[in-house]
Amino acid sequence: MALSYKARRRWSLIILLVGLPIYVVSAISLIAVFERPSILLELFIYVALGVLWALPFKFIFKGVGQADPSENSE
Repeated sequence: MALSYKARRRWSLIILLVGLPIYVVSAISLIAVFERPSILLELFIYVALGVLWALPFKFIFKGVGQADPSENSE
């Protein structure tokens, strides 16, 4: 069952305001467990983790910034 536009907007807000900070803290904590790598490797790890967090939620974020398709804009 597909989520409605309003449900996708609500879930995207929850993900961005609650889930993303939790993900950032956990990614930093994971890197801190190991010895600090070189700056380029550390940058690559953070960029990769920054892209990976959004992949499971792609269907939720898709089209959220656009107008509600169910509203008639006549």
